Amino acid sequence: MSAAGENPQRVKVLFVCVGNSCRSQIAEAIARHYAPHLIDAESAGTAPHGRVALETLAVLQERGIRAEGHYSKSISEVLAFFEPQIIVNMSGQRLNGWFARETILDWKIEDPFGSDLEIYRRIYKSIEEKVKKLASDLRKGKVK
Repeated sequence: MSAAGENPQRVKVLFVCVGNSCRSQIAEAIARHYAPHLIDAESAGTAPHGRVALETLAVLQERGIRAEGHYSKSISEVLAFFEPQIIVNMSGQRLNGWFARETILDWKIEDPFGSDLEIYRRIYKSIEEKVKKLASDLRKGKVK
C-alpha cells in the first residue's frame, strides 16, 4: 500500500462465485464503476454457466453500471491472464488448490440464479455495500 497522501496502487481483486453469472459479475461491475482507481477487478466461477444472467445485466443497467464485455469464465481461464492479490469468495465453497498466497475474503451472499428480479436487486445492494467497504478498507490500507 502507499503512504498517506499518495495515490494508492490498484489492487488486483478476483470475485469468485459458482456460475460467474450473477454475484461475481455484479461485484466486478460495481468495483469497476465505483473504485477503478483502487481495484483492478475480474470475476470467475468454480463451475461457470457460460453466460451472464439476463437479470444480472438488467439490475446493473438499472443502476447505470456498464457490463459490456462481461462473460462467464472459469478460475483457470482468468488465471491465464490475471494475477489476483485478493480473492473475494462468494461461492460458499473452499477454494483449496486454487490459491496459496493470496488473501481470501469469504462473503456470504445468497445465489440469486433463477430467482426473480427483486431478489437480484436485494443481492445487488448487499454486494454494493461490501464492495464499497472493500474499497474503503483498501484506501486505508486495512486489507493485506
